[in-house]
Amino acid sequence: MLETLFWLSAALVVYIYIGYPALMGLLALKKRPVAYDDNYQPNVSILIAAYNEEKDIAETLENKIAQQYPRDRLEILVVSDESEDDTDQIVQRYARQSDVSIRLFRQTPRQGKTAGLNLIAPEAKGEIIIFSDANSQWAPDAVAKLVRNFADPGVGYVTGKMVYTHDDGSLMGDGCSSYMKYENWLRAKETAVGSIVGVDGGIDAMRRNLYEPLSPDQLPDFVQPLKVVEKGWRAIYEPDALLKEKALKDSESEFAMRLRVSLRAIWALYDMRQLLNPFNHGLYAFQLLSHKVLRYYAFVPLAILALVSTVLSNDGVWYTLAFWAQIGFYGVACAGHSKESKGEELSSLFAIPYYFVLLNLACLYAAQAFQRGEKRTTWAPRKG
Repeated sequence: MLETLFWLSAALVVYIYIGYPALMGLLALKKRPVAYDDNYQPNVSILIAAYNEEKDIAETLENKIAQQYPRDRLEILVVSDESEDDTDQIVQRYARQSDVSIRLFRQTPRQGKTAGLNLIAPEAKGEIIIFSDANSQWAPDAVAKLVRNFADPGVGYVTGKMVYTHDDGSLMGDGCSSYMKYENWLRAKETAVGSIVGVDGGIDAMRRNLYEPLSPDQLPDFVQPLKVVEKGWRAIYEPDALLKEKALKDSESEFAMRLRVSLRAIWALYDMRQLLNPFNHGLYAFQLLSHKVLRYYAFVPLAILALVSTVLSNDGVWYTLAFWAQIGFYGVACAGHSKESKGEELSSLFAIPYYFVLLNLACLYAAQAFQRGEKRTTWAPRKG
């Protein structure tokens, strides 16, 4: 019984992190192309939800104003979620000075990002709406790279590529950055297969006529693309639309962010559970199960594997190797935590195991919160 549990848990862990990506890689060999057009330049509305973002909103607006896109086809809509600092005043100042249309909306009382987007999306004049975080820094051609994909009549949602940077703007090579490289590679393969199942909320675009108002507790950058796919459109990844975001400086802030995102994603999966029916949604149901449901609950087979390996550690060479491999892996993760607590820079050797454990702990806490019926709708500015 324990031996069977060991091999089933080990197989599931391998499938989640290696098997499914490998399968997508094989299926992607028969590529489903996107008929993009670099000359396609529809009217675009950039939507930004902000709460107490006085430290970042000016830089973000300047970044959007500087986009290499026709000025008369670009507008920026900012919803202030009852900000208590100078966010509103800064946006109004830029609205008076900019040659790009900037409009400020104020949401009162505070209701969260999703409610804010529901408020301003109907006000958007563009054929394409693009979602930006209040601290998102895009490459100068990001808008053009995103919207060119909508020349394909089958594409309904496009997400860009997020990379983490140091304070000086240089790319990070470890930890959360390695995770994003892994995710971006997988998104490229899923795009080649048909549609992706996960996006980056800081640089997403969709057809305005496909936008659906969501309940305030739903995660828009998870639920909206799922709804787009449910309607029969493709949701794809555009690796040339680049978003640079500063990595969080401490694991406590990173953990809190991952916990919040994971909890809202699990609720999103629950709300959109009809997409998990393979009889109605075929391959995409399988992708959603493998990439999201199993990933968010990977802590279950990981915990079982650790416990069973400990019990069976003296019962055979494979069990012994598995036991010591996990001791070594989690030991390195703990060492990474210790080094970070001392303010030391982590190499890949320590950062990757440490971040892996942090992600799965966040998923564990999120799953527990989901079982309690807990929901989170509001947010605080991301520290970094």
